[in-house]
Amino acid sequence: MSESGSTYAAAGVDIEAGDRAVELMKEWVKKASRPEVVGGLGGFAGLFDASALARYQRPLLASATDGVGTKVDIARRMGVYDTIGRDLVGMVVDDLVVCGAEPLFMTDYICVGKVYPERVAAIVKGIAEGCTLAGCALVGGETAEHPGLLGADDFDVAGAGTGVVEADRVLGAERIRTGDAVIAMASSGLHSNGYSLVRHVLFDRAGWALDREVPELGRTLGEELLEPTRIYSLDCLALTRTTEVHAFSHITGGGLANNLARVIPEGLRAVVDRSTWTPGAIFQLVGEAGSVERLELEKTLNMGVGMMAVVPAGSVDVALTTLADRGVEAWVSGEITERTAGDAEAVTLTGDHAG
Repeated sequence: MSESGSTYAAAGVDIEAGDRAVELMKEWVKKASRPEVVGGLGGFAGLFDASALARYQRPLLASATDGVGTKVDIARRMGVYDTIGRDLVGMVVDDLVVCGAEPLFMTDYICVGKVYPERVAAIVKGIAEGCTLAGCALVGGETAEHPGLLGADDFDVAGAGTGVVEADRVLGAERIRTGDAVIAMASSGLHSNGYSLVRHVLFDRAGWALDREVPELGRTLGEELLEPTRIYSLDCLALTRTTEVHAFSHITGGGLANNLARVIPEGLRAVVDRSTWTPGAIFQLVGEAGSVERLELEKTLNMGVGMMAVVPAGSVDVALTTLADRGVEAWVSGEITERTAGDAEAVTLTGDHAG
């Protein structure tokens, strides 16, 4: 008797499970929509009615793509899959809004070792919720099953987003002037960067478990590490409508100084005073548990600041009021000064954190 022929299922790919995942995620994708979205889930491409851009004089499309790094390992180990999607959206849309662009739509890519429909649907649920918080639509995506390359419980996520901004309203370094104020917006925690360092310090060196109750955090370590990235896009857009804004900086990998430096023009520098805020307990815990020097922490983690805005001094009061009304903790953390011959860096951090 001859052996039966090979099948896709025998190779580890379950098409039926993939179809089931699509059915489960449909309800969430419907909630992450905009009037410009044409059609529904299931086509080969997402459709977005670009005639909505006709109101712009010279619309510029902005594009960004990102993932969430090794934070997916925390979600996998905790068996919690419905928050990591918010991290993904935050990493993408808040890059878009830095130039003043309104996020319009996103697509996602989920790669798994084995399709568990409910798990994939939970990930998409988080992405859809993130898109709703960002005011953009989720117009499509892809789920890929990679048996043999990934373990059955392993997964990764990535996403791409598109936004639009009027050409003469693009924000950035060319708008920044001496005397501008630097406003910091509080992060919700670690966000989605530096987890390779965090995991090495807290798991490998300190030997902590995810279910460890940490008094300084007021919850378990796993709950803290899985706290979703704050999404600032609608808050930043609100600022541009209520007052003058010169630039934003999304504080991600590389830390506060390196990201803020990306929008500081030649001849100027930002002086940021650490004493204007106290980083959350998780940052101190990582530093102490791994004997991590402050400079290393600051170039790896956001240290409690997820987004920064550079505004004219006369815009500060309105900007802080706008953010407070939206529930965003914010404060003046520094100012823009001239860069002298002795100033090697575009951003200088001074003082010590309060508390």
